[in-house]
Amino acid sequence: MKDIRFGIIGCGLMGREFASAAARWCHLQQMDARPVLAAVCDTTPEPLRWFTDNFAGIKQSTTKYEELLANPAVDAVYIAVPHNLHARLYCDAIAAGKHLMGEKPFGIDLAANRAIQSALKKNPAIFARCSSEFPFFPAMQRICRMIERAEFGTILEVNASFQHSSDLDPAKPMNWKRTIAANGEYGCLGDLGMHPLHVPLRAGWLPRNVRAILTRLYAQRPGRDGKPTTCETWDNATLLCETADPQTGTTFPMTIKTQRIAPGEKNSWNFEILGSRRCARFSTKQANTIQLLDYTGGEQCWQQIDMGHEMTYPTITGGIFETGFPDVILQMWAAFVSELAHRKTPGKFTGCVTPQETYLHHKILTAALESHRTASVVKIDPN
Repeated sequence: MKDIRFGIIGCGLMGREFASAAARWCHLQQMDARPVLAAVCDTTPEPLRWFTDNFAGIKQSTTKYEELLANPAVDAVYIAVPHNLHARLYCDAIAAGKHLMGEKPFGIDLAANRAIQSALKKNPAIFARCSSEFPFFPAMQRICRMIERAEFGTILEVNASFQHSSDLDPAKPMNWKRTIAANGEYGCLGDLGMHPLHVPLRAGWLPRNVRAILTRLYAQRPGRDGKPTTCETWDNATLLCETADPQTGTTFPMTIKTQRIAPGEKNSWNFEILGSRRCARFSTKQANTIQLLDYTGGEQCWQQIDMGHEMTYPTITGGIFETGFPDVILQMWAAFVSELAHRKTPGKFTGCVTPQETYLHHKILTAALESHRTASVVKIDPN
């Protein structure tokens, strides 16, 4: 078993999720590499205690990320920090020779993403990917295999979204995601956009153009002192894209939604493909269910199929059991560690988001900002 020694920079929610996944590594079968937590870093000491209390193997705990990057006992880093820090910390990690799992959007804007791409080009030995866990649900992996096998026929329409309602309450306190300085002008698009775009980009469905409508529903929220503070970023975004299918050459409409204020939604990732021969739907609201429609002439009928624990990276869990969020986080990290160790994946849709895909993501989001500003359809140049 090959040990890959990890450092975590940014010890918040997702840092703890990674640590928990690493602790469950024995749950995976057929893995010949594993993550070992060696170091943690956060700007304040308090979040570090959870890690050092629960992981005896951590030898370094620091509030200075430079000290962690200088540690020769760290092979790779997971960096989960506000967007305005991505370019500096990611580039420094790459220059320090550390393999990188980064967070969305992989740079606060297109210029920051280009800086990260440049750092990777100068350091070709560094393996880097971006976090995105939802495509690892078994039902979604099944849909991805259907895409790969061109089972849908002519694609008529694709709809993908990530929606939650945590910001529906106007009394929810202000946070960094509400400021352009930390979150960027993208707003909800930067924070959530990779979720619905992950599978389309991997499928090669790069939009030719976009018409975007962005909304800011609450102008103010309570600050730390309880006084009203201005909210600067977009709450919700709807993108209508003209998209080409590289397998058939035909074009189709693709709708992308990212919403922080979606009444009735807890934290839902949704995906739908409508094709001339086959259609498919998946939502994390019914995480263990896939809906399929096969058209062979005559009447049409959606069928609902229950999925079991049918994982890309096999686990000890019996196939009849259901899947939850911690399971797909473990799958995402299995994909990262396996590809880091072997530089290949079992299939087209079984790897994490690549740096090139984050660049295309930025091209789409930058065009979306212009589209909303000018109330026009904006062409997307992939170069």
